[in-house]
Amino acid sequence: MTAYEKPSVTISEVERVLKTQLGSNVAEITPMAGGNLSSVFSFNNEGRGYVIKFSDMEGAYETEHYISTMLSKQGIPYPRCLRQGKAGHLAYCILERMDGRILADFSAEEQTRQVPELIKNLTRLNQVDLGRTSGYGWIGPTGDGAFQTWKDYLVAAFAEEQPGSFWDNWYELFESTCLEKDVFAECYSRLMAYSSYNEPHRYFIHGDFHQWNILSDGTRITGIIDGNCAYGDFLVDLAILDRHMEGREVIQAYQEYQEKAGIVIPNFEERLIGAYYFKGMDGLRFYAKMGWEDAYCSTRNFLLRLNT
Repeated sequence: MTAYEKPSVTISEVERVLKTQLGSNVAEITPMAGGNLSSVFSFNNEGRGYVIKFSDMEGAYETEHYISTMLSKQGIPYPRCLRQGKAGHLAYCILERMDGRILADFSAEEQTRQVPELIKNLTRLNQVDLGRTSGYGWIGPTGDGAFQTWKDYLVAAFAEEQPGSFWDNWYELFESTCLEKDVFAECYSRLMAYSSYNEPHRYFIHGDFHQWNILSDGTRITGIIDGNCAYGDFLVDLAILDRHMEGREVIQAYQEYQEKAGIVIPNFEERLIGAYYFKGMDGLRFYAKMGWEDAYCSTRNFLLRLNT
């Protein structure tokens, strides 16, 4: 299995879509760096900045409007989705462009200084009102989760057969990449053992909360973008942030903030371990598919050292 490559989209193709959707006042169409799964462009229209994303994956952006509306209405700095549709085999989504630049572009020292602000925003994000929605796991266009239980979600996430998705035929990675079947099986066994601690908790999960999906002006967080959104235990987002900002005392800062806010988190350690396994295993197969062996080895070693 070859490494995944996001779709190639020309400026002229972007221009055609934007003129159809927004008319002739579109200007300054510019490719944007980043984004492992989408091709992203910025542009201006009538004096305001926007972003358009393209994906060739089935179901891409179907929930973008629901999620962006829910979050932005509750004061979360998340871009509003203005339009979405299809252009040939590609799905596209047009969103407002938020101020700031990705946190990953700042120095290590500057990133560390913003950890308290990150924790504050993460807590607000995880505590949004979910309304009358139900279910766990991937969020559908109506706002409901795709599964009745957290465990059902985990089983489906790592099922061998996932036709039409990014993970279609992913078991081939055991034969064609650095992904080790025995390591994955061991981690899956541990994940299932810890899942009972995560099971009762249903909150909003961004699902990809790290420096490349967080915007900053250097002193404050100005935007949160590109979620892989789901319902479940909010400690999943903390696990993601901690692994991407290793060495910056994220867990300690988080616990101190929760204590000051009077938020009690039962079974914190066990739930965090369950979250580490869930996102870590997802990371293992992603890094293997992308050909990122250093990231694979680092995550593999971290997971195998957990709770030993």
